[in-house]
Amino acid sequence: MSALSVALVFGGRSSEHSISCISAAAVWSALESAGHRVIPIAVTPKAGMVCFDGRPEELRAPALPQIEDGARSAAFVADPSVHGVLIDGVAQWVDVVFPVLHGPWGEDGTIQGLLELAGIPYVGSGVLASAMCMDKITVKTLLRSAGIPVAPWVTIDEVSWREDRERILANITDLASVVFVKPSRAGSSMGISRIAVGESDRGGPATDELVAAIESARRHDPRVMVEQAVLDAREIECGVRQLSDGVVESSVCAQIQVREGFDFYDFDAKYLADGAELLVPAPISTQMHERLGRLARECFRLTGCEGLARVDFFVSGEEIVVNELNTMPGFTPISMYPRMWEASGVSYSELIDSLVAEAHSRKPGLR
Repeated sequence: MSALSVALVFGGRSSEHSISCISAAAVWSALESAGHRVIPIAVTPKAGMVCFDGRPEELRAPALPQIEDGARSAAFVADPSVHGVLIDGVAQWVDVVFPVLHGPWGEDGTIQGLLELAGIPYVGSGVLASAMCMDKITVKTLLRSAGIPVAPWVTIDEVSWREDRERILANITDLASVVFVKPSRAGSSMGISRIAVGESDRGGPATDELVAAIESARRHDPRVMVEQAVLDAREIECGVRQLSDGVVESSVCAQIQVREGFDFYDFDAKYLADGAELLVPAPISTQMHERLGRLARECFRLTGCEGLARVDFFVSGEEIVVNELNTMPGFTPISMYPRMWEASGVSYSELIDSLVAEAHSRKPGLR
């Protein structure tokens, strides 16, 4: 496609700030290799928006980067006539925004709403799909109502936890022998705990561990999901992308195999400690690859996603359970989403270019 002016927005206020920066470094390099002009816009942890004056290599691992400030301010304004970003008050034209933001205040429909008001096309899903898929409880409620298999859960909100704690704990005890406690609106496995309900390994009541896990999740989000663990299952992922002509494709699937010493695929295993082996493609049958691809595309359409998503599953024998949809998956060099597409014959640069092309063909507003 022809060269475009792409505002790359990264960082953000969420606990996934550093992961967003690492993702942005790879996306930035791919955009430039495709001939696009990149305007790097960083969102600081304190919600400031600045024009980043460095280069992609300054955002890469092994250190977890943090953008605290910048010499030049940046702002998107709710005025479609500007069609761009203000850098120190001066408008710069933007053809497409690529919001490589993970977690709340970015991946959850907030930046998408701002860009809709600004009238600028952007990569990824719109306001409703972004917000819904960010909220594990809401998206699973929708999927369950459509007959899509999901694991049962207990919902905890601020009021119920304060006023009805004993009933909640009893419901969790009835739910399963092993549960995952999750912030409803966080990513990168932030704040997630695996808890054996009943007697703990240390000989004391597991209720204390459960309450501690819930409080840990609440530090990320007052809205918490306690979900039945799908035991002895493979963790399988599938990438979905939408092309400029509206066609929705799914990638080959991949499997996450957690290494010894890790209970599950948590933040350290994902990003810091090489705690998992990523098997691409997944060692499953052709028929299961096809089933998961069809189900991933169905979930993509049901939730109203656009552009891209990663759909995560648990697979036990022939049984499939949908774990979650991620509307802005990681784009780090080791991230599963680009690796699945590479195994499907789409290089990283081609993938990024196709996402920008699809976004440019899709105008903001009701559609």
